[in-house]
Amino acid sequence: GDVWKQPELAYRDRILVTCSVLAATGKLDELKVWMRRGIENGLTPDDLRGLAVQVTFYAGWPAGLCAGKAALDILEADAKK
Repeated sequence: GDVWKQPELAYRDRILVTCSVLAATGKLDELKVWMRRGIENGLTPDDLRGLAVQVTFYAGWPAGLCAGKAALDILEADAKK
């Protein structure tokens, strides 16, 4: 079966996990795509802020910076609201 259709996690939560793994492995371009997809599927800018904090704490500063850079456009747009 399709890993994205398994019943254990909601699609939104799978995206959050995917974003965390991409940030932890420094995959900036892919992370930007998945963060936008996450926003389209129920993640909030606050979720992305929380993701950056968790990734920084558990995967280190470079991974946290990757998450922050990937989320920057989304967070700046949110700040203008």
